[in-house]
Amino acid sequence: MFIKKTTKRSHGKCYLNHLLVESISTPQGPRHRTVCSLGSLQPAPRHQWLALARKMEAALAGQTSLLPDARVDAVIERVQAAGRRSPAPSQVVALEEAPAVLTIDTDQVEVEEPRMAGPIHVGHQMWKRLELETVLAQAGLGEGARLLTEVMTLNRLVGPCSEHAMPDWVRRTAMADILGRDFSRLQDETLYRNLDKLHPQRVVIERELAARERSLFNLEESIYLYDLTSTYFEGQCLLNPKAKRGYSRDKRADCKQVVVGLVLDGDGFPKAHEVFDGNRNDKTTVEEMLGALEQRVGHRVGATVVVDRGMAYRENLKQIRGCGYHYLVASRQEERGEHLEEFESEEGWQEIVRVPSPSNPAQKKVPVFVKRCVCGEEVHILCRSEGRQEKDRAIREKQEKRMREDLSKLERRIREGRLRAEDKVHQAIGRLKERYPRVARYYQLLYDPAQQRFSWQENLEKKIKAEELDGGYVLKTDRQDLSEEEIWRTYILLARVESAFRAWKSPLLERPIFHHLERRVETHIFLCILAYHLLVCVEKMFLDQGVHTSWATLREQLCTHAVVTVVLQGIGGGTLRIRKGTTPEAIHKEIYETLRIPATLMKPIKTWSPP
Repeated sequence: MFIKKTTKRSHGKCYLNHLLVESISTPQGPRHRTVCSLGSLQPAPRHQWLALARKMEAALAGQTSLLPDARVDAVIERVQAAGRRSPAPSQVVALEEAPAVLTIDTDQVEVEEPRMAGPIHVGHQMWKRLELETVLAQAGLGEGARLLTEVMTLNRLVGPCSEHAMPDWVRRTAMADILGRDFSRLQDETLYRNLDKLHPQRVVIERELAARERSLFNLEESIYLYDLTSTYFEGQCLLNPKAKRGYSRDKRADCKQVVVGLVLDGDGFPKAHEVFDGNRNDKTTVEEMLGALEQRVGHRVGATVVVDRGMAYRENLKQIRGCGYHYLVASRQEERGEHLEEFESEEGWQEIVRVPSPSNPAQKKVPVFVKRCVCGEEVHILCRSEGRQEKDRAIREKQEKRMREDLSKLERRIREGRLRAEDKVHQAIGRLKERYPRVARYYQLLYDPAQQRFSWQENLEKKIKAEELDGGYVLKTDRQDLSEEEIWRTYILLARVESAFRAWKSPLLERPIFHHLERRVETHIFLCILAYHLLVCVEKMFLDQGVHTSWATLREQLCTHAVVTVVLQGIGGGTLRIRKGTTPEAIHKEIYETLRIPATLMKPIKTWSPP
């Protein structure tokens, strides 16, 4: 507060007046508000006005001075005589009318409604950076649908749960404070309906988002990484025709599932995805996935498509070439035998040192040896690795042990007469070969129907040949312009798709899926894709600064940055509530600085309840 002198002329006469004035904040900027008029009273010498105003401010707030001041008492009496009105006790006064200085009772200071905010703040800032609001608007979604889509995406990123549990989760976090919206009436049915609105717009959103990321991060789309995973359901999923039993990457053969195909660029950003039937064979998805990729990013002739050995069949390579792309694949296991002599030869090998994975920097540097072979229009890169050799041997020995146990069980069933029908015996033999493809090829299984006798014989020549190839694999490409090291390093980028699948399943918790309608299952997976866009955006910004970290680690560190309500009880009566973010800790500031986002969670909101 301060004292302001005013003069006014009327009918040739000058009138003097003194005002007690305070500064307030308004949406239009700082303004002066008159507390009361002191009339023509001369309160004190001019140079003492500011000190006097501060004493009066304290006295009006209810603070008692240890040294009475007659001048202050006179002014207070004048203010009271002026009839300054106080609002009703139940009235809550807005921010600009709350006292700037308040004498409080420290024993009654309270903190209410603490809400976790840090991870949501980061997710919201990444949402804004990718301009997803504009992307959704261009897809034809209204304001309400855009808001709910952001809420549901941030849920997958920060604290994944079902749509049924999501409203309560939203209210337990600072989502309302950061987004500036009221979610007190949010219901799960509203979220289910939003899934239905979002479903038909998935292709448009994915296409626009890919274009924005390309321009924002200067991404070069010369490499496309394609792989598949599966995700299972709880329940029978009778209303979803794509839910079928098949090869489960989650080791849940007891559950129905769908297969998800994902294409990333060389930097790990998603470009396209498709949801296939749960029993779909990997090699049958390539042509459809190439069409989906063209829908999202256009036709980019000359790019290289990298796929794993499950899609390394000749028809798949022909499909890739037919779309104007180059290919780089790992050949199938049985194709290694064509290069047995080259593997055995000690000449022509080049050593490459594999850098430890960012997720495991303590990992030992394992050398990989590569050799180039030209086979017509293809380049074959033979690779050998000690680490891979140990892995291949362990897998083969484990499968061989299990197969021999199952062969013994089958022989006992036949010998004891519990399995007699010849066709049933051959079906059982076929299932064993299908279950253990890596080792079944060097076993000869024999069944004599006349004697009802089953036996097996080990093919030592094939087994020795397989042992010699442990740790070896072959990469195939039609790129003649790349060196051995460039081809190998391009292929190992495929690990980024596997990393994306791991991120989906933890920390984004894409599985299990509780939906039963096909369109809602597909939209649920799409929300996980959107959350992964935010995740990879965060991790890439850290990687660009030379910091190897994961979203799971950052999320845990950010959870302690919260929004709270500080409750201050005035000694003279009245309550001031201030809703604001806590002061960021050092680790919070470091994260925000790396991401180049503000450390302030929200603009403080003050509410004043007079006595």
